[in-house]
Amino acid sequence: MINEIKEDASTRMDKSIESFKLALQKIRTGRAHPSLLDHLTVSYYGVDTPLNQAANVSVQDARTLTVQPFEKSMIQPIEKAIMESDIGITPNTAGNLIRLPLPPLTEERRKDMIKVVGNEAESAKIAIRNIRRDANSTLKELEKDKEISEDDERRAEDEIQKITDSHVKKVDELAAEKEKELMEI
Repeated sequence: MINEIKEDASTRMDKSIESFKLALQKIRTGRAHPSLLDHLTVSYYGVDTPLNQAANVSVQDARTLTVQPFEKSMIQPIEKAIMESDIGITPNTAGNLIRLPLPPLTEERRKDMIKVVGNEAESAKIAIRNIRRDANSTLKELEKDKEISEDDERRAEDEIQKITDSHVKKVDELAAEKEKELMEI
């Protein structure tokens, strides 16, 4: 029973880290990467569709993304979705190809991005700590109901704390890596 609680907590913490990784991918560094557009949806015949299912997104060079719609009629809706998004890029259309030139990040913008990384990291840590709290309260209930001994509860809480510490350390490492990437020119 204690092992199930630990495994559940560890699995949920892993999911928090995966969610954090996805959030980091959306934060733009100086390089063009197709994942910058992963969160965009386009109205495709009245249905909100992920951009990568309505067009081919590729990297032209280090600072330019290209979007090639599968249908010519999708150029306008894709441009509109990119303009309304939070990525801050103005699309350039030439025929049935949309180019997205990524402007170089200013130092001020880089510092803003680092703050965003810090906020995302803190949110991930909070989620991990909440999972620890849930696991510990479950252990306390088991001890209160006399299903496990007080010593077992203490040992399990210590092990859950170790799991929590390792996951928080992973979040810190990922955040530091992203901050280093942002400060590269």
